[in-house]
Amino acid sequence: MSFAAASDEASDVIEVRRIVASAGSSFAAGMRVLPAARRRAIHAIYALCRAVDDIADGDAPGAESAEARAAQLARWRTEIDNVYRGAPQTAIGAEIARARKWLDLPKAEFLLILDGMRMDAENIVAPNAEQLAAYIRCVSGAVGVLSMRCFGAWQGKPSERFALELARGLQTVNILRDVEEDARMGRLYLPSHVLEETGLPADPARVTGHPALPAARAAFAREARAAFRAAAVEIPAHRRTPLLPALMMMGPYERLLARWEADWSRPPPRRSKLGKLVDGMVMVARPIR
Repeated sequence: MSFAAASDEASDVIEVRRIVASAGSSFAAGMRVLPAARRRAIHAIYALCRAVDDIADGDAPGAESAEARAAQLARWRTEIDNVYRGAPQTAIGAEIARARKWLDLPKAEFLLILDGMRMDAENIVAPNAEQLAAYIRCVSGAVGVLSMRCFGAWQGKPSERFALELARGLQTVNILRDVEEDARMGRLYLPSHVLEETGLPADPARVTGHPALPAARAAFAREARAAFRAAAVEIPAHRRTPLLPALMMMGPYERLLARWEADWSRPPPRRSKLGKLVDGMVMVARPIR
């Protein structure tokens, strides 16, 4: 992932857009409903997340060793400090600095993202419930809190509850989806209480194909379902329009969970980008209760 130096504003915007586009994620589709300035702000946050996630996964240039990953993440910690003293050194940092001139983007949330990436870089295996909750708060909850501010949807405590519960649901579905891929990297995010309940070994090398894996996924999925329900409770506290990007992200994940709940023996077929868009629109169209 690029660590391009800050340049003129137009060049910084182009660099951030390049990072967002190169990720190949359906994220960008949900952000198209935002006004240009808010879309630009959330793109900067997403670009930061892509940069540090690639470092934690060892995919960034020069991030092959644990020491190199730690050093690169430390550089991003310094860059967040630079942003908040008005002297960003990277294109991503410069765009975040411009956004924070008119948005309330707490520095602590960016630091939590970096804390989560450090956890990833050290490889998580069978965390207990408290450890997993802390990890999700860092890597997903912090992004949710920042995103709600970028969307213009922030309403204080209801928004915080919505962001954190939605983040918990999204990250739990990610964990369910990526068990085998994570295992190949020596990681196992399924929590220890689920492993104990279902008999799945706390060893990434033994997880793929294990007969207890479907039961473990089903058990952990109940936590994702509870998180989505808790997030939905907070929706009426918000104006619908600023919340649209969050709902468009929630829709495909909730739909994936529902399809999987019907049969835990194998993953559902991958949804096309159009299918994910439809799922998002269905969520948006749901009546407020």
